[in-house]
Amino acid sequence: EGHTWYVSSVCLSADGRYALSGSSYDRTLKLWDVSNGCCLRTFEGHTSNLYSVCLSADGRYALSGSSDKTLKLWEVETGHCLRTFEGHTGAVESVCLSADGRFALSGSTDKTLKLWDVASGSCLRTFKGHKNGVNSVCLSADGRYALSSCSVFEVELKLWEVATGRCLHTFKGHKHEVITVCLSVDGRH
Repeated sequence: EGHTWYVSSVCLSADGRYALSGSSYDRTLKLWDVSNGCCLRTFEGHTSNLYSVCLSADGRYALSGSSDKTLKLWEVETGHCLRTFEGHTGAVESVCLSADGRFALSGSTDKTLKLWDVASGSCLRTFKGHKNGVNSVCLSADGRYALSSCSVFEVELKLWEVATGRCLHTFKGHKHEVITVCLSVDGRH
């Protein structure tokens, strides 16, 4: 029932009842019941390594990113892939859904972040400014800001204004790769 290879990403549902995991080499997502550890559903469809998973705030949808250069939106109840987002030219290493579920944000080894309209699948904005691949992204709770980190050689974070795609600030100081970024609920930290 479990993954056949290591887990590359996990996400808890807002109510804490479910966990979503993604495994790089077996290319699947799995939905788990936290109370008993049972696998409820397996999602299959990516054609290469799976790097990142995210659940919508209402728990109805899952989002995944893969080295097949796509994001996929899944219906949690059925396990069906509802939409595939295409546009990155490198592996999608990180994905995130806005609190209202209307937007998706992705970070890729192509050195960009992309903001997507979940309903249409359209890319609304591409954020450029990193010198190397983007390995982690997140959105503020109000959807006004995005935060990203870059891979091994750049070792910096960038804070972006979502409405304009403008980089507001670059944070430097880490000596080694920043694996994951997160903003506080109020977006101030």
